[in-house]
Amino acid sequence: MATTTLDVGVLQRAAKDHLWLHFTRMAGFETQDVPIIVRGEGCYLEDANGKRYLDALAGLFSVNIGYSFGEEIGQAALEQMRELPFYTNWSYAHPRAIELAAEVASLAPGDLNRVFFCSGGSEAVESAWKLARQYYRARGSRTIESALAEPETRHDELRAALAGSQPRYKVIARHIAYHGTTLGALSINGIPALRTPFEPLVPEVRHVSNTNRYHRPPEETEEEFTRFLLDELEQAILALGPETVCMVHMEPVQNAGGAFTPPEGYWRGVRELCDRYDILLSADEVITGFGRLGYWFGSERYDIRPDLITSAKGLSSSYAAIGAVIATDRVMEPFLHDTSMFSHGITFGGHPVMCAIALKNIEIMKREGIIEHVRANEDAFRRTLAQLLDLPIVGDLRGTGYFYAIELVKDKDTRETFSDEECEKLLRGYLSNALYDAGLICRADDRGDPVIQISPPLVAGQAEFDEIAGILGDVLAEASMRMR
Repeated sequence: MATTTLDVGVLQRAAKDHLWLHFTRMAGFETQDVPIIVRGEGCYLEDANGKRYLDALAGLFSVNIGYSFGEEIGQAALEQMRELPFYTNWSYAHPRAIELAAEVASLAPGDLNRVFFCSGGSEAVESAWKLARQYYRARGSRTIESALAEPETRHDELRAALAGSQPRYKVIARHIAYHGTTLGALSINGIPALRTPFEPLVPEVRHVSNTNRYHRPPEETEEEFTRFLLDELEQAILALGPETVCMVHMEPVQNAGGAFTPPEGYWRGVRELCDRYDILLSADEVITGFGRLGYWFGSERYDIRPDLITSAKGLSSSYAAIGAVIATDRVMEPFLHDTSMFSHGITFGGHPVMCAIALKNIEIMKREGIIEHVRANEDAFRRTLAQLLDLPIVGDLRGTGYFYAIELVKDKDTRETFSDEECEKLLRGYLSNALYDAGLICRADDRGDPVIQISPPLVAGQAEFDEIAGILGDVLAEASMRMR
């Protein structure tokens, strides 16, 4: 049904009177209208006034199949509603959760075979931290129980298990990294501006350097950079006490700060350190999972071999609110004995309608060859975006797959960045509105150095690449003139 002019007015008043938007300065709507998106098709959106936009952010890095499959996915949801509109995963199972768990396990690398469902990315990170904390307790209890059965013959093993029975609860993550907004996930966040309003947070998280190489010494080799990062990570582990650290939690390609890809040997080294100090390695794939990097999981692209994967967004292409923690057989093993239980649950985790939608999303991705499409077009996407490097305000282009960021600089030769006041003027005073007015939705972000994040639906092709680069080129050229 078309949205009439009268409807738009009613919607605007209701939005301003009642709707509280996420991460949004609400005071801005005293003088401006709330952007109201009413429909989507392919890579494009339309607002309540009939204006069309290219969504170069895929919602929030998440509408992987684009906006054209609502009817097909809606039919899957309807059929599930008719059969079983809801039941819980608390001590019970239902067909769609079972089928989706099996499907996700078949796509995940290695022996990541156990799937715990939740409602989104923040809940997935929260659940992973709780699981990592309890894993060591469950494993230790199992060892002690086994040793107590033969106390004389297993005396040394029992003493070692008792000595190591102090809780492991600490996490290591990276600076500037975003991992969600629930209190535990927020504690893992490496973005001070998001953490500060809610402190004190959940103890204890240590942050180490991310893999942003743009501002490293120019003479530093990739091998030297990798060694610096791994040495710092090991020192953090030792400083915290390896026996108290339960998890290292990192994205295959870090989003916040601008699509930081790992240097050669980095993930191999992180995996080795986690093995050496008996720490679970958790890959945050809330964004990178389900095709964004040209693989079902970024962990496969970079051979990360994590013990845990957190996922959401692309699992349903955001057609449904669903997330998951995927665990290896090793992590699951202590919870398979006697009275052991993961003491965690969410009412809507594994919701049958959400699972039905996610299953249909994966079916569509396979049928349409989405993963293959990303791999076939990622080089063309990079080449098209690389044209923007000719602009004086564009210092760096980084990313992979359909996941990129361009860093904006004050001086290309020195790589000098903008001050906080200049960022405010550049990003929120000009760029965000100018890009939106030009019909392009992407994100101008300064959670680290100022960047524009570009992450379109995975169905985008050369026509969309050209349009993204064309609009960005015009707007950034004007921005460069304004900031001189």
